Amino acid sequence: MTGTPIANDMRRLRFERGEMTQQALADACGVTRQTIIALEAGRYAPSLELAFRIARAFGVGIDAVFRWEGE
Repeated sequence: MTGTPIANDMRRLRFERGEMTQQALADACGVTRQTIIALEAGRYAPSLELAFRIARAFGVGIDAVFRWEGE
C-alpha cells in the first residue's frame, strides 16, 4: 500500500463550496498549501487537530471528510 489508509473527500468538498482554492482551505486551517496538496493526494494523514480544522472549514463532521480504507 502506498500513502496512507486514510482517504478523504477534500477535493470534492472544495468544489462543492464554490471551488474553494487549496490556498483558501490552507489559510482557514492554518497550514500551508503544500500540506493540503499532500492530504488530497493521500500522501499524508492529518493529525486529529488538523482533521477537525478541515472539517470545521467545510462546516461538516470529520466523517464527511475522512474515512478509513485500511485493513
